[in-house]
Amino acid sequence: MGAEHIRRWESGALAHAVSDPFGQGPLPWLRGSENYFDDTGQVVPWYADPALARGSTDGGTRTADDVHRQIKGFISTGAAAPGEAIDFHITVDPPQQFSVDIYRIGHYGGDGAAQITTSPRLSGIVQPAPLTADRTVSCHHWWQSWRLQIPSYWSIGAYVAVLTTMDGYRSHIPFTVRDDQPADLLLVLPDITWQAYNLYPEDGRTGASLYHAWDEQGCLLGEEDAAVTVSFDRPYAGAGLPLHVGHAYDFIRWAERYGYDIAYADTRDLHAGRVDLARYRGLVFPGHDEYWSVPMRRTVERARDGGTSLVFLSANTMYWQVGLAPSPSGVPDRLLTCRKRRGPGKPALWREIDRPEQQLLGIQYAGRVPDPHPLVVRNAEHWLWEATGAGEGDELDGLVAGEADRYFPRTALPEHESRILLAHSPYLDSEGVKRHQETSVYRAPSGAIVFASGTFAWSPALDRPGHVDPRIQRATANLLDRICKRD
Repeated sequence: MGAEHIRRWESGALAHAVSDPFGQGPLPWLRGSENYFDDTGQVVPWYADPALARGSTDGGTRTADDVHRQIKGFISTGAAAPGEAIDFHITVDPPQQFSVDIYRIGHYGGDGAAQITTSPRLSGIVQPAPLTADRTVSCHHWWQSWRLQIPSYWSIGAYVAVLTTMDGYRSHIPFTVRDDQPADLLLVLPDITWQAYNLYPEDGRTGASLYHAWDEQGCLLGEEDAAVTVSFDRPYAGAGLPLHVGHAYDFIRWAERYGYDIAYADTRDLHAGRVDLARYRGLVFPGHDEYWSVPMRRTVERARDGGTSLVFLSANTMYWQVGLAPSPSGVPDRLLTCRKRRGPGKPALWREIDRPEQQLLGIQYAGRVPDPHPLVVRNAEHWLWEATGAGEGDELDGLVAGEADRYFPRTALPEHESRILLAHSPYLDSEGVKRHQETSVYRAPSGAIVFASGTFAWSPALDRPGHVDPRIQRATANLLDRICKRD
């Protein structure tokens, strides 16, 4: 296999970089350049924590990859509550001792995360090769490596487990700690969409996502040859973190800095009905959240109709309809299926089954934005733009990026008491055709506010080094304060 193939896929997120200019973004406890890949395609992190930065004996930090599988792992559950346990399934090659450092994402004085605990030294083994069937890759047969009992005093939130071998290789596993206590806002982490993009293992042979698979020469194939079903029972590709995870972490760091009262859940919690949405004034969807099941949508629409506000801080939300099924061992919601446009049966796009996403969001997906463009402010007298300093027609540089939504005039709108578009931003698509992005807010008959940013760049503007925009920070605060009744 040629070196060009290794550089092409060993890095983790390069296959999808076209759809997200922010990629994984700075891992929350990393500080440094936006460029995390060296010329061999290896991820090069710079850890804020000096102990992590020292890493291996030669002073460098080395990220495990999917070819050599120095250390990779996944957990056997989704979100868990204090008092519950999380089982880790980890492979280590060559076999050696390893440890697990647990971090919680937050502001923490600008560090971006805080170390909560460290495992004892654990014995690592080489787990069996992943099982594959019809492009579906699963590691559900891996032995349990460690059980984390979550103490009752742990804070709810987004967590990352950092796995480190004795010889300094490192990988990551994200997880969520939730509880049933009421809060002003419920943050929903898009774990279903994260898994849809997961190409593990990126070994040029085995891995498959809902977007890609490999041919016999190790070249990347497109959607028509990709998986129809993917499993949660496997690590994330590359560094072990989902492709779009940085968008959620950007929002979390900013929101915790300013003291918002936040509860946490995963999209699979919405799907399974584990969350009582009436306990919250608003739901926040902070990152790219493209794949929705029927129960997810039904639950969120019911919440809106009951007066719970909705905040969508990305674009291309709720585009594909998906189904969830149990793992071979019977654990619920471990297999994710989306037929897309393949084979017989009903189409998988919400808008093609007469349920366009605009009927919930107020706008819907328009297309990719190959190069960042300014977000052009419209209706600057609206309360969202109050005290931001943004005037009518002002251009917020780089704020339309990745993917964009807009209002579709021929598509039905949701029922609303009032509705307004707060940006109208021209951009050129990949064919050089002029298109536009829009940002929307409407008030449902229940009184719920529904906001959709219509761009990938909104959350990074809250707390991403090099992307922070104080006007977007203030506009987001105006929105959340109104939902939380702080105004």
